[in-house]
Amino acid sequence: MPDTTLPTPGRQAPPGHDRQAGTVQLLLLLLASCMPILGSVLIAPVLPQMAREFAQVPAANILVPVVLTVPALVIGLTAPFAGALVDRVDRKRVLLVAMVGYSVVGTAPLYLDTLNAIVASRVLLGLFEAAIMTCCTTLIGDYWSGTRRARYLGMQVLTTTCAATVFLLAGGMLGAWGWRAPFWLYLAALLLVVPMAALLWQPRRSESEGSVRLPWRQLLGPCTVTLFGGVVFYALIVHLSYVLDGAGITSTAAVGMISAVMSLATAVGAGLFGRVSAVTPRVLVPIEFGLSALGLGVVFAAGPVPVIIIGAVITGFGTGLLLPTLVLWAINRLSFEQRGRGTGLWTGALFVGQFACPLIVTAIAAAGADLQSSLGILGAASAVMALLLVFTMRTTARTRAARH
Repeated sequence: MPDTTLPTPGRQAPPGHDRQAGTVQLLLLLLASCMPILGSVLIAPVLPQMAREFAQVPAANILVPVVLTVPALVIGLTAPFAGALVDRVDRKRVLLVAMVGYSVVGTAPLYLDTLNAIVASRVLLGLFEAAIMTCCTTLIGDYWSGTRRARYLGMQVLTTTCAATVFLLAGGMLGAWGWRAPFWLYLAALLLVVPMAALLWQPRRSESEGSVRLPWRQLLGPCTVTLFGGVVFYALIVHLSYVLDGAGITSTAAVGMISAVMSLATAVGAGLFGRVSAVTPRVLVPIEFGLSALGLGVVFAAGPVPVIIIGAVITGFGTGLLLPTLVLWAINRLSFEQRGRGTGLWTGALFVGQFACPLIVTAIAAAGADLQSSLGILGAASAVMALLLVFTMRTTARTRAARH
């Protein structure tokens, strides 16, 4: 397990900067970070319409859900390569190309006639989303350091969480005009390209450009934990509506409202991260997994809907704190020449966890557990992870202290 301490927070710009980023640059990067989230949730409300449209297509019952989920898998598999490209080429140039490509392939289902072609366009979408997410997170790490970097990474999670709720509502409203209508929103990325071209910049490289190896051992711990963290983060995002349905809540408006409350709790957790970021991951990560375990345990044990909501809020708050802690743990000690690759590996681990989440819960259910019991088992696994991290991270810290 790698070192779990963070550098002393500061406000100075990292080496290699010749300009100082401000609110405008932050806003552009936060808005661009929402684009992969749009791809993950926008069309969820129209999947039943798509299923009816392509009902005669062989394996449509599999391919239609894949239209929603395959970008996440592609991000998980290709983000490490996007990170290598970002380090080797140019953060800004890769980001601008990815934003344009995102709009082109994102709107492709407006005119594609076959389900297989739509799935193929979504695979390409995942490639561009991987580049966008990797570039945005890397540039936040490049432009700011110390407490501001921590606060802005927390704001990135907060913004994307709020955006997910907005995009779900927008997808549902646009779906009234047909299942293709939500795909028009992918043009939003083009609105950001011109201001990004004018107001973002590629940070100045150091003399050691391209010569710094990636510290694999340092990244192994954060990325492995993030893989499991991705599963925990998306567990209720994917399955809360089914739990509520089993509890008798069949109104889509009520389900949407309760899901929005959980999203708000996630946003609150992410928003508070800047205030606690000076605390080391050795302390924060076990607490955050512990909160997630508690919340999932409450959902498992709950009967009444209000108790389920309490469990969802606890889980959302814990995972809202968890994601910025994990990304800061992974990238905070990386140099400029390493940051793109490190961010890509972390992003890949997160999205592989996202894609694997429903598969894992389904596999647990196939072994004989119902949905709430499956979530309870995942909560128990989160508690085990918290205890394991308490032991391993404390041991690592003591070992490093003894060496010095």
